[in-house]
Amino acid sequence: MEYRGRAQCLAIRDNKILMVKHKHSENEWNHCLPGGGIEKGETPEQAAIRELQEECLVSGKIIKKISEYVDSFDFCIYTFQADIGEQIPMLGKDPELPENNQILAEVQWLSLNEICERDRAFLWAAGLLCIGQFGEELLSWSNDISYPIKR
Repeated sequence: MEYRGRAQCLAIRDNKILMVKHKHSENEWNHCLPGGGIEKGETPEQAAIRELQEECLVSGKIIKKISEYVDSFDFCIYTFQADIGEQIPMLGKDPELPENNQILAEVQWLSLNEICERDRAFLWAAGLLCIGQFGEELLSWSNDISYPIKR
């Protein structure tokens, strides 16, 4: 079977999520999960682990698939919970890009309150609710309506 789309890893440590920040020219994008395109002949699981290694310089083990969805561009996104043990993630690079044109800017462990609302929405879509402690956290939130201020 030939897969297309994006595969990404959700690694958790001490209630923090491993996130990667990207930069293109002078524009910094917000944080996202380590991941990227599925190459020909790869399964989504293989792609997710390869991308984790390339972007964060750590090896990982898939614990379980937590989501698979098609975005508004008909692009399938696969998310896997991954265990990296006690390894220390460091900034890697995208091997498909020349050295002077790298887009990876930062690797960080972030708690939900350190992640902007838009990126948190992507995390929930990626299956964050399937991770026990985050599902419990969600249940502790109020029923108040909140919405980002429109500009």
